[in-house]
Parts: sequence; structure tokens; C-alpha cells
Amino acid sequence: MELSKVKNYDEMSMEAAKIVFEKIVNSNRLVLGLATGSTPEKMYEYLADMLNKNKVDLSHVYTVNLDEYVGLSPEDTQSYNYYMREIFFDKVNIPLENTKLPDGVAEDLDRETEAYDEMIENLGGVDLQILGIGRNAHIAFNEPGTSFDSGTHVVDLTESTIQDNARFFEKIEDVPTKAVSMGLGTIMNAKSILLLASGEGKKQALQDMIHGKVTEEVPASILQRHHDVKVITDVEDIKL
Repeated sequence: MELSKVKNYDEMSMEAAKIVFEKIVNSNRLVLGLATGSTPEKMYEYLADMLNKNKVDLSHVYTVNLDEYVGLSPEDTQSYNYYMREIFFDKVNIPLENTKLPDGVAEDLDRETEAYDEMIENLGGVDLQILGIGRNAHIAFNEPGTSFDSGTHVVDLTESTIQDNARFFEKIEDVPTKAVSMGLGTIMNAKSILLLASGEGKKQALQDMIHGKVTEEVPASILQRHHDVKVITDVEDIKL
């Protein structure tokens, strides 16, 4: 595991954007695993800016997102599908057919989860996976207790995750209680992982991830077993 300490959220976002940009321009074909939420927002902004200023063709880039809420259609303004188009896809020249997210309104969600893993496999696997980390050390929507071997699956969101996501919705009752999420096994199959963490609220999760026991009660602790993880954070007093 490699650790990069930065001064603030802005610096973290810029460093991450540069890493992804370099990966894009130096690859003939690239599969990017993408995260949503507030942590990567500025990274997408900087990345779109770099790609457009340099007129980078993205026809060789494929993206697979970590998760989507169950019950929200791609047109729903709170869906991650909508978020990705608003914040990144519509700002760059990536072909939309190259962008993949789980279908939160699929009639057969079990089949959807299997098909999502098959699709990733058919693309040749994820080359670079971007991750955030939750206060309870969840990655994607893999809550404490999720099997390390899990593939893409339907998740019941914990109360703390629902509370954390409530700020994006008008009222807490509107927050979906389930999501389709890439599993920990799926995430661990990525060739490289880039994890972003900003704010003192993530301190305990980072310490548990880096120094704690590898246990399913701390989902991100599985990353100790991955061969290529880079962490960028502005959280103080975090050491390898």
C-alpha cells in the first residue's frame, strides 16, 4: 500500500485527477472503475478539464461504476447514473455506450448482479478502480459483515449509510434502503486501486483499514491483501 498525504480536499482531487489522466493517455485500452458520492466530485471536475484542454479521445476508455440505488431509474436526479452524466460523462467525449452502471430498476436483480460481473469479466477486468471509504470503512456499498468473496450483489443499506446519504435527498424517507453494489471480491480483482479519503471523519476508518486486523467487520481492511493500492488523503496523523 502506498500513502500520499496532501493538505486539503482540493489537492487530493487534483492529484487523483492527474493519476487517472496519465492512465488514460498512456493506455491503448482502459477499463476504469468509478465511484460516486461527494469525495470524487472535484476529481471528476479536474479530470474533465484536463481531458478537454488536451483534446483527449476517450473512445478507448470503458467505465464501470461501483453501485446504483435500487428503485431509481437512470433518469432519476438522485440516481448514480444521472450523477455520472451530470458530473463527468456529459462533460467529456466518452461514448455513452462505453459507460456501464448497475441497473437499479432491473426486473430480476439477482440476474442483474450476475450479468454485471460477467460484463466486467468480458471487458477484461478493471485496470484502475477508484474508491472512497465510508465512516464505518465500507467501500462501494459493502457494509460491515459483507463477505470478502462477494461478487456484485443487492445490499441492505445500514442506518449510518442512510443517514450519511440523506444530505443528497429532500428528506430521509426518500433515501433508498437498498443498492446494487460491486462486491469486495469484484473490487479486489481490479489491477490497481486508488482510494480517496478527505476529512477527519474518515480517520478511524483509514486507521482500521491500514493497521487493523483484516476482518469482514472492516470491509476496507481487505485492501491490505491487494498488491497495488494507493491512498490519497488529507487526514492528519495517518501513517503506513
